Amino acid sequence: MCTNHSSIRCIIPPYMEDKLKDSSNLALAKNAINSKFRSYRFRSDREFFKGTNEKEKTVLGAMSARKTATPHAKLEVYNCKKGTDLSKATLLWKTGSTKKPTDRDAKNVIKAGTDTWSLYYELFHRNSIDNLGMTIKQYIHYDKKYDNAFWDGRRMIYGDGDRTIFGSFTSDVDIIGHELTHGVTQFEANLDYEMQAGALNESFSDVFGIMIKQRALNQDVKKADWLIGENVLLGKKYALRSLKAPGTAYKNHPDLGTDPQPATMDNYQNLPNTENGDWGGVHINSGIPNYAFYVTAFNLGGFSWEKAGRIWYAALTDTAHLLHNATFVDLKKITVTKAGELFGANSLEVKAVKDGWAAAKV
Repeated sequence: MCTNHSSIRCIIPPYMEDKLKDSSNLALAKNAINSKFRSYRFRSDREFFKGTNEKEKTVLGAMSARKTATPHAKLEVYNCKKGTDLSKATLLWKTGSTKKPTDRDAKNVIKAGTDTWSLYYELFHRNSIDNLGMTIKQYIHYDKKYDNAFWDGRRMIYGDGDRTIFGSFTSDVDIIGHELTHGVTQFEANLDYEMQAGALNESFSDVFGIMIKQRALNQDVKKADWLIGENVLLGKKYALRSLKAPGTAYKNHPDLGTDPQPATMDNYQNLPNTENGDWGGVHINSGIPNYAFYVTAFNLGGFSWEKAGRIWYAALTDTAHLLHNATFVDLKKITVTKAGELFGANSLEVKAVKDGWAAAKV
């Protein structure tokens, strides 16, 4: 039975937070505890929006009142000025403003927000997060040294990072694309945030986040590094996650240890469905469907969004078959079916999808 946990979909997973809050470095521990506390504030918001109907979402600004006649990216950027009261944040920039902001973080979120909107619209004909032209609202400079970024159900919020372990959470387009994709998932499959469904929720965000990054950089599957958050996690050898080789994004980090993600089902981590167990390992086991997508896209060659991306988007938006409590096997079946519908039952694309899931041992 689904318990609909209200765990917030942050880019920094609990296993990283726990390492830092238990650190012998008191400054790091104090900041990690504060960052974790601040994240809790938004848990009820996310869970509330998960259960609201369209009218309620519209009234609360979590969904557009009506479909935009002429689709175009609409963004707003707010400056929290290191405060935690979002109602006091000041509007820094919005689409149509004649003067561009000089703030680097504002520039980052404008660029990445536009890149995200463009991928969804130009490739999949999706008009913003809700497919109705929703304004993408982004709040920068949240709190002091806040180590996270997240979608709270109706807007994006970014911390500046502690500048010791993490830099600004606006530094990576894939992180911004990842979190905004949680919004897309919210409006589509609305996957539960627990067990394998929760891991799929995280994986969809990584998959689309990495495609947004690769498209912004015009990288094909062979040239791309397949790393998420390589600028946010400070140090040339480190990134938050790797789709190409889950478990290798960071190794022997002096404060975080080694990336715990498995790439295949034989290393699946049967964690308890509790907060301390990351609700069944949603951030850890997401490495498995991530790897299946990587292998699929790599074997198909070219740009990841041209074929593999189309298949995964078709699966995400097939709400008749991708249910809220879907498993890895469910997504495997759906992606194979979608590949056949898009490219033919006996196509190379179907074989690539099957080979991707086989490589992940699903």
